[in-house]
Amino acid sequence: MSLDKATALVIRGTDFSETSRIVTLWTPEFGKVRALAKGGRRLKSNFDVAIDLLTVCGIVLIRKTSGSLDLLTEAQVQERFPQLRHDLTALYAGYYVAEMLGDWTQDHDPHPSLFEEAVVTLRNLGQPGVVNGPCLAHFELVLLRELGYGPALDFCADCGATLSGQGLAFSAAGGGVLCQACQPRQREKRPLSEATWRTLERLRSPGESWREVQDPHLRSEVRQLLDHYVTYVLGRRPRLLPYLGS
Repeated sequence: MSLDKATALVIRGTDFSETSRIVTLWTPEFGKVRALAKGGRRLKSNFDVAIDLLTVCGIVLIRKTSGSLDLLTEAQVQERFPQLRHDLTALYAGYYVAEMLGDWTQDHDPHPSLFEEAVVTLRNLGQPGVVNGPCLAHFELVLLRELGYGPALDFCADCGATLSGQGLAFSAAGGGVLCQACQPRQREKRPLSEATWRTLERLRSPGESWREVQDPHLRSEVRQLLDHYVTYVLGRRPRLLPYLGS
């Protein structure tokens, strides 16, 4: 056993007993960890609101052997996202960020850049002037690429040819965008307009170019495509998908 300090985003919590909770934490230092917070359900808990969902906190863990729950001994709030409580679409998007981190990542597999991307996304969601759909889509594409599931967008997923933007299709089974010549080899595909293709590339780009995606039709097209792709790769439909806006 070892005593370790970390920064954590609370992505899940379940009751363990009348007084304790099990929390799933996403940390830049250790990746995803599950820990027992003894007394976490008490009204005057030592953890207070630090283990509430979508809270960034500084934690102290007693690390246990593989397969056992870690023990959470301390948690202090570092950041909360109060704007989410005033925008239901943003709140659902925030819950979806937590669901993606929980379902797509392995225990004890740290991705510091992905942690930072999640926190930045939660800061942006629900802010004045922010369209939540593109903000969330940017996070999804960053997460997929970071974990090795990113769809091929700048070359044909089948033959590797450079794409021109004309006559494209998207195939979740094929792994991304298909050129016209390769489409007959994929049964599962959908037409992809040049505008939607370029929007996907913009959403995947580093920085905040996602803010430029304002057209409602393009946002809807992207949302449908990502819903389909994420569901296919994950093997089931994420719980929060029906509640996401474009």
